[in-house]
Amino acid sequence: MPHARWRKSREPEIWRSANAYYHRSDKGGGEWEFRTKVQDSFEIALDELKLILKPTDFGHVGYFPEHLRHWKLCAESIRHRPRILNLFAYTGGSSVLLAKAGAQVTHVDSSRGIIDWTKENAALNEVPADGIRYICEDAAKFVKREVKRGNAYDGVILDPPSFGRGPKGEVFKIEDEILSMLCGVCSLLSKEAAFVLLSAHSPGFTPLVLEKLLADALADRIPGSRIVSAEMTIESPDGKVVLPTGCCASAQLSIE
Repeated sequence: MPHARWRKSREPEIWRSANAYYHRSDKGGGEWEFRTKVQDSFEIALDELKLILKPTDFGHVGYFPEHLRHWKLCAESIRHRPRILNLFAYTGGSSVLLAKAGAQVTHVDSSRGIIDWTKENAALNEVPADGIRYICEDAAKFVKREVKRGNAYDGVILDPPSFGRGPKGEVFKIEDEILSMLCGVCSLLSKEAAFVLLSAHSPGFTPLVLEKLLADALADRIPGSRIVSAEMTIESPDGKVVLPTGCCASAQLSIE
């Protein structure tokens, strides 16, 4: 993940006023320091999307704000009642937003606890019972099985980690797995497919790298696809502070 190496631009008082601070360990993981009383969980509203947030052992709170604009673009591109595949889907912000827009979403994550968290978010947003199908499985295995089954999707979102483990101990390393997985994903695209959205927070996976990976995977399926890539950022409310968080590439498709 990118790091802010430059000097802090805000006054020290602002940093000292934080309710909680996450101390990352050099050995992996870390711990929270709560400077004021913080609820175990709380809700936020992002326009029409509501999410439940809570501190986790990994320093996450259940939402990565840099993704929201891309989720909205995906939701705006869908038509009819499309089938959407969401891989490494985490707490389901994109799944909920797309389901609210009318999609039937297959939500895949390897953590049962995260799946349960997604169900809480879906209930909070009054997502219809058939709006999201929950799959607790290794994402790479699921893609291979879906290819064998001959299933197809009208859009795919994937945000793979640098390293992860499936529910049965399956190991995922992005540098080893991503291209073959993308090729499998592209094999699952329907004739009405609207998009593929790929994002990453791993060192070395720049916008250009993601763009080339996606173009390579799509070359045999949809040659000449329009692919755009960019750095993902988060901004302060006044727009004066912009922080890098990762990269993404998206293919806007029109398969005849």
